[in-house]
Amino acid sequence: MAKGKDIRITVILECTTCVRKGVNKASKGISRYMTQKNRQNTPNQLELRKFCPYCYKHTIHGEITK
Repeated sequence: MAKGKDIRITVILECTTCVRKGVNKASKGISRYMTQKNRQNTPNQLELRKFCPYCYKHTIHGEITK
């Protein structure tokens, strides 16, 4: 039987460097990735190093709310 709460949830990861440079017009956008995480194993917010096409390097992408 299915449980009321889903254990795996979909999260959105956003580039933290592009968000900080939002005032600066150097970057043309904000890099975002979609992934899944296990709610029981990772109760806190997720942070991963991913490639940002706007910064042209690997940066830390943090979890944002929908």
